[in-house]
Amino acid sequence: MRAHWPASTRCCADCLYDNDLLADTLTLRDPELLGTTEAVTAYRARFQGQPVAFVLEPVAPDGYSGTIRLLIAVTPDGTVLGTRTVSHHETPGLGDFIDAGKSDWMQRFTGKSLGNPAAARWRVRKDGGDFDQYTGATITSRAVVGTVGRTLEFFARHRDELLGDELPAAPATIQP
Repeated sequence: MRAHWPASTRCCADCLYDNDLLADTLTLRDPELLGTTEAVTAYRARFQGQPVAFVLEPVAPDGYSGTIRLLIAVTPDGTVLGTRTVSHHETPGLGDFIDAGKSDWMQRFTGKSLGNPAAARWRVRKDGGDFDQYTGATITSRAVVGTVGRTLEFFARHRDELLGDELPAAPATIQP
């Protein structure tokens, strides 16, 4: 994901942020947009005090074989830096294309935002959207595309709270 970080966020070849991600977190709750009734953690990456990225842990509750847990990194302007699958139970050889080690399919979200494509286009092509579904695994494709789009919608709705200028004394909570 490093290639997609703005050059201004680098302090050296390996340093993209200078804060403690584990100490600069928010607890998020929005079952509709984040896919779970459980708390979702957002990690804020900062460089010289300025936010440079947020990593959120939404859930796609509607995968073919159950929930799909994701990590989605977003810039302060709402652009996807990268997506990764944390866990899933999709069919090996068919639905496991969402694993970075098996396919580059998840990379298609990098550089996208709610305006690119428009929010209404955050669907697989089969449903009139802009994202190719993986042949034979449309349900999994729909689940992931929908979750990334809803996560960007959550980010847009709560951007000011997520960008908070002050480091929290303790993890803060954002709810709908």
